[in-house]
Amino acid sequence: MSAWLRRGPAAPDYDPAFGDTELAEGREDVLLGRWEGARDLLARTPGDWDRRAHRIRLLADAAAGRRTVDLWQASEPGNPDAAVLRAETEVMRMFAAARSGRAPDAGRLGRAARFCHRAAELAPADPHPWVSLLALGRLHPDGHSAMSAWWRELLARDPYHREGHHQALRHLSARWHGSYGAALNFAWDAAGCAPQGSPLAILAQVARAEHYRHRVRTEGRAALGLAHHWSDERARGDLLHALDAWIVHRRPHAQDVADLNHLAHGLVKAGMTDRAGEVFRLLGNRATEVPWDCSGDPERLFTRWRDATASG
Repeated sequence: MSAWLRRGPAAPDYDPAFGDTELAEGREDVLLGRWEGARDLLARTPGDWDRRAHRIRLLADAAAGRRTVDLWQASEPGNPDAAVLRAETEVMRMFAAARSGRAPDAGRLGRAARFCHRAAELAPADPHPWVSLLALGRLHPDGHSAMSAWWRELLARDPYHREGHHQALRHLSARWHGSYGAALNFAWDAAGCAPQGSPLAILAQVARAEHYRHRVRTEGRAALGLAHHWSDERARGDLLHALDAWIVHRRPHAQDVADLNHLAHGLVKAGMTDRAGEVFRLLGNRATEVPWDCSGDPERLFTRWRDATASG
């Protein structure tokens, strides 16, 4: 067969909604300035804190550069879902400002926090306003003094909240207000307490990816110890724990695609390719740039290892 007729490897599928078609449609509505789709979407997921967290964050990401959610809240000021989404949107706006070099001052951070507290008043059972506050706390120069209180409020509503734990982990990382050791200890504690089938089992690998990226950014790829960052004995043990505690008993969660990519990446970086095949089979062609971008071109690396482990 001529070379130009041969099929190349299938390109990875980068779907930010992770297969949630209703979310993809609601996000498109927000981008077009229509808030009714987001209202109806969130109204259909009461009490499903895991799926709501994913939906709220992706809708807020779309809304951050537009006035869609502002108009919804103005139209329905007593709607709890509008308040929760507006709070997360304000937090996203603070991070966007920080990335652009315009670090938000105390006044803007305080205003965003008030949106979060108002959402907590209108939706007292919902953990997400506290997730939003945990994220916002990272932008305070020395962390926020209320972080411990916000964390307790989150745990009181959902002790194994996936997104809340990821936000806390970032806060404790060396990039923000902690250290690699603090982040790993938190990850190990959370994974040890989580029930079987919980994606919190992968938190230690998330901490490793966060720290690797931070060290490469600040010290370069030749930094001391980075060569063994992914493959020491404890890293391999954490990966085996994730396979045994999460994958064997896995129940569907809204952000499984992101967590499975972390696990697949960790396994191949640790040289455990014999176990990576089962994770790639769960993923299929569903990829995320993080954490593959730690080590080079994310699409090329995902494709390479997906295909290399296909027969394992």
